[in-house]
Amino acid sequence: MGQVTSLFARKVVGVAGNAVDARAVLDSVGLDVDGPLDPKHMLDDDDYYGMIELMAEQMDITPLPLIVGEAMRTDEYGALGLAWKAAPNLLGSFSRVARYWRLWTSVTQYELMQTSRGMLFVQRREGLRRLGLRISVEATMASAVSLGRQVSPRPFSPIEVCFRHPAPRTIEHHEAYFGCPVFFGADRDAMLLSHQSLSEPNILGDEGITAFLVSHLDQELAQIDDTPALHTQTKGEIARALSEGLPKMGDIARRLGLSARSFHRRLAEHGLSFQTLTEETRREIATAMLQEERYSLSEIAFLTGYSEQSAFNRAFKRWMGVTPATYRKSLG
Repeated sequence: MGQVTSLFARKVVGVAGNAVDARAVLDSVGLDVDGPLDPKHMLDDDDYYGMIELMAEQMDITPLPLIVGEAMRTDEYGALGLAWKAAPNLLGSFSRVARYWRLWTSVTQYELMQTSRGMLFVQRREGLRRLGLRISVEATMASAVSLGRQVSPRPFSPIEVCFRHPAPRTIEHHEAYFGCPVFFGADRDAMLLSHQSLSEPNILGDEGITAFLVSHLDQELAQIDDTPALHTQTKGEIARALSEGLPKMGDIARRLGLSARSFHRRLAEHGLSFQTLTEETRREIATAMLQEERYSLSEIAFLTGYSEQSAFNRAFKRWMGVTPATYRKSLG
């Protein structure tokens, strides 16, 4: 079971106003309606999703994640929010999230991916796409856009936004909020950001403050659980095994000195899955090797665990939206 910051729960209930019984809804996850905003107070993710579903019994929650996103403020995220605000540009801000996401959640991973059309900000969250999880995913993406608009000197909108789950009854609220096309039923939860918008200097960017805050965040990151070790060790073992073909979870577990059952449980506790880590590893190795002309496409396919280059080409296009050859050309 993963955890999310109680900040999200309080904001979700707060923006709903009189449409829900705030005291009863917050009580369902053990929060006092009069308590303070504390991003370090964590909730079990299943409880949080259940709270959202309880709210859905009392109101139409279709636009709720967008209202939540709009209400988010950088200062409410503590040192991480300040680091976002003080970053030199939006690329720096989003990079902070990709590095320090574990400070406010253990169920979602964030990643920046270079593509031929711009930079993808990817939100990775495993689990059954129950209503509460879907609303949470949408609210998280809406929050990222809101925080971007608070620090950007120019109007900020993504090029496009994608969600893995089916569309709600109407998407007009989503397209109006994000200011771009919004696609549901996609292969990932992500938004595509232009290089121009990411390179614009932030209004309050300050390198000195950034250096101080990043140092503080690094200390906080070092104090929390062993997710980085498990995450890093697993991907390292997967990378070493790929040249022999697609590794099995049981084999990687044995390399880490764990039973398959214990390995699966520990991954799940941190919101990770073996399949996702394997895909991440293959993609990272492939994109890195494509920057080196000395590796042929067939060699890269072999070293990322594909027996046929055609299968590698299909997988790479699913990851990046372009073929390996096109991606390599775009780097030149």
